[in-house]
Amino acid sequence: IFVGIVVNGLINISISTIEKRYELNSSLTGLISASYDIAFCILSLFVSYFGERGHKPRWLAFSAFMLGVGSLVFSLPHFSSGKYEYGGKIEDTCPTAETTFANATCSASTNSSLHKYLYVFILGQLLLGVGGTPLYTLGTAFIDDSVPKHKASLYIGIGYAMSLLGPAIGYVLGGQLLKVYIDIQIPRSTEVDQDDPRWLGAWWIGFLACFFAVWLLIIPFSCFPRHLPGTAKIQAEKISETHDDGSQVLVQMNNIGQSFKDFPMALLILLRNPVLMSLIIASSSEALVATGFATFLPKFIENEFGKSSSFSATLGGLVLIPAAALGQVISGILVSKCKMDCKGIMKFTIRTYSVALILNTVFLFAKCGNEPFAGVSETYNGTGTLHNLTAPCNANCRCLRSMYYPICGRDEVQYFSPCFAGCASYRFNNMKKTYHNCSCIGKPKRENGLEDFLHEAVAGKCPTQCKFLPVFLTFFFFAVVFTFMATTPTTVAILRCVPDKQRSFALGVQLVFLRLLGTIPGPILFGVAIDSSCTLWDINECETKGACWVYDNERMAYLLMGISAACKIITIIFAFMAVYFYKPPHLTKALPCKTSEKICAIHK
Repeated sequence: IFVGIVVNGLINISISTIEKRYELNSSLTGLISASYDIAFCILSLFVSYFGERGHKPRWLAFSAFMLGVGSLVFSLPHFSSGKYEYGGKIEDTCPTAETTFANATCSASTNSSLHKYLYVFILGQLLLGVGGTPLYTLGTAFIDDSVPKHKASLYIGIGYAMSLLGPAIGYVLGGQLLKVYIDIQIPRSTEVDQDDPRWLGAWWIGFLACFFAVWLLIIPFSCFPRHLPGTAKIQAEKISETHDDGSQVLVQMNNIGQSFKDFPMALLILLRNPVLMSLIIASSSEALVATGFATFLPKFIENEFGKSSSFSATLGGLVLIPAAALGQVISGILVSKCKMDCKGIMKFTIRTYSVALILNTVFLFAKCGNEPFAGVSETYNGTGTLHNLTAPCNANCRCLRSMYYPICGRDEVQYFSPCFAGCASYRFNNMKKTYHNCSCIGKPKRENGLEDFLHEAVAGKCPTQCKFLPVFLTFFFFAVVFTFMATTPTTVAILRCVPDKQRSFALGVQLVFLRLLGTIPGPILFGVAIDSSCTLWDINECETKGACWVYDNERMAYLLMGISAACKIITIIFAFMAVYFYKPPHLTKALPCKTSEKICAIHK
């Protein structure tokens, strides 16, 4: 639960805020997200190989310790980067030339070094990866060791569902914390509220809370015995379903896995297992899409449907997490109740992946176009040019590109700031900031006959006219359910198709490929795709590029759907290959003692 809260909940929900606070683009925040998996990838082979015969609960106590340290390190940039000052004391209306000239110079203080905190975030994620490795390799194998075979999928499904309950808590908790100002108290000099795009929430509080909470688990983990009572009897009653390529006999005959010199041979046995490798590549392809959406779904909802950061994050969590948990539990129950064998489990995953692929088409019809944006998607009432915020109507204002404060004109066009709209004055009407005497804003589309309103604008983005959000969320919910219905069965199939003594190691090998081919490139690929759809970057006085302010919504939707559909097709192909290659064992029970004296001794 705590791994889920931190790694897949709080970090994902804080990505948009961290981008703005530390001047990072989506490609770099994708690298932060992938750092957890890099550490996981490096360590999982060794942890799963040596931990197989070690004291697994004590490995899990070490896991809890490292998760706490990683959470603490991830929160440190907030305490060492000083107070948040963006937007303090700005003159947002059309200023005089003298004022603008004073503000628009490039200085060392303007060209900040905030982006260097990227390395602290990466270190925090690497430490979290060290903590997560034993949990998903040795923890899963420990559950499988301790329960009857036909109940393993149910218990593992519950375990995985709990790891998804964490992100649900993380998304909801993080969404609420983003409503608290980043430095707790809003400075008097800053007129900023949650509707202001410069508003940043207190992303760091959740990481500190998890640091203290997860360390409380170190003591109970340390107190568990090496094996739970009754494990020996359960192991004796299990029947092998190992893929019949001779590996089971080879492992037993040579007693592989007792020392480090057996490591290359043990690894080679697994890499030459075609069923295992097909299942691994199928799950890796699906993991690429899952981690990409887990990282950037809130950002997609925020930009595609015009919602606030906190609302998008909460909404993303309420869709992703229950759907994923529901899929895990449903599949665990179905596999357990139907008592599916290894081949039946693999056929089951093909069906669920196929349904998820069909539901993926929601991106084709439930997408939204961009609202009109002066200087980005359209000109200033026929003057100026596209992709240029400066036009004749605001040329004398000498506005700053670094001060993004969108306003919605009465002509239902969005403007970068009151300055770029040529607004000369403002006042508050019913606690809402309105602007007047705006030289760039045209006539209202809905004529109201009041001369005063012809050149007026309201603070904030224009409300979106798109009504597809409920449709998108419904289809996406069921796509996630069917995608995650394959996760637990795939894990169970991997545990069944390899020799008994290599189960933890097989999960370690799976997680290496899962990271290398799936969860490491996933957020980076999605980040690059999202960045490529940007139409307006944050560029300061020193011409340094920061975060993206405006995206091409249709291009973003098509790119994400293309990546998702391609990965799902690859997944289905390799799941078919796993079924094709699988050969059930000829020996349905444990090896008979008459085979040879050596095997008999090992068997006993």
